[in-house]
Amino acid sequence: MKKQIVIAALALGAFVFGTTNAQAQKGTNSAPATTTVNLILAEVISIDAGSVATGGVVDFNYATTTDYNTAKNVTVANSLKITSSRNFDVKVKADGDNFINGTNSIPVNVMQIKAVSGGTMDGTFNTITLSAADQVLVTKATIGAQKTLSIDYSISAEKASQVLLGKAPGTYTQKVTYTATAL
Repeated sequence: MKKQIVIAALALGAFVFGTTNAQAQKGTNSAPATTTVNLILAEVISIDAGSVATGGVVDFNYATTTDYNTAKNVTVANSLKITSSRNFDVKVKADGDNFINGTNSIPVNVMQIKAVSGGTMDGTFNTITLSAADQVLVTKATIGAQKTLSIDYSISAEKASQVLLGKAPGTYTQKVTYTATAL
């Protein structure tokens, strides 16, 4: 019986010591786990897919005397969609000095291009006379994702009657390039 009392006392002591030791370990051996999370950002600016101006075509048809005596305007809604992490300008230029039809040509300055409201892009909107030099169409547009801009293409009645009238019939073509430039 004495042996059983000693064993019971030892078991009780081991139980009490083990519980106390476990609690002490919980408080002193606990350490937080930390993870570093990095956000790696790059400056971006792009004319997004889905911009109508990418591969787009703008047609001006001159088939009657009335056509040569009136101003023509073609508005292309949401012509450009631009995403930029900085404020930006939008520039425009013709890829050459003339609209070309074989050996025939018409100067690109018959056309005006105008940034118009109605999209989500802001900034100062300008009207330019098309040339082969970069010109600022929108100044100081603010950062944002898929900012849209509508564009008007126009030929005045004066230019139509003085420059287009009398040219050889056919389709005269020139590419117009838009560039978004971070400020």
